[in-house]
Amino acid sequence: TPDDWWDGKVFDRILLDAPCSATGVIRRHPDIKQLRKPADMAALVGNQQHILSAVWPLLKSGGMILYATCSVMPQENEWQIRDFLQSHSDAAPVHLAGAWGMALEFGRQILPGQDDMDGFYYACIAKH
Repeated sequence: TPDDWWDGKVFDRILLDAPCSATGVIRRHPDIKQLRKPADMAALVGNQQHILSAVWPLLKSGGMILYATCSVMPQENEWQIRDFLQSHSDAAPVHLAGAWGMALEFGRQILPGQDDMDGFYYACIAKH
């Protein structure tokens, strides 16, 4: 928990590289398909929710969090951000412009193999 290390000073920016299923890197790590179990997804999603909610109070008003995963699963990505925004009235999505990946309602998704890259998801959330 942040209480273990946080000095109480709020941050302007936070990069949250969330623990995830790693489904976006299967082409380089094919063992992921065999190692992942159906129950893993619920645990990962719950852990991501917990971490995102735990770091939110550490962000100052006007600050931003960049949420990132190496997953292509919507429940770890866009659905996770949608649910967070619905439960935090002081949070707003920030549009990520660019020619990379696919624009989603919340964030951008890069699919494995696109431009010879692994799969990644990025979403930016502002606090007001």
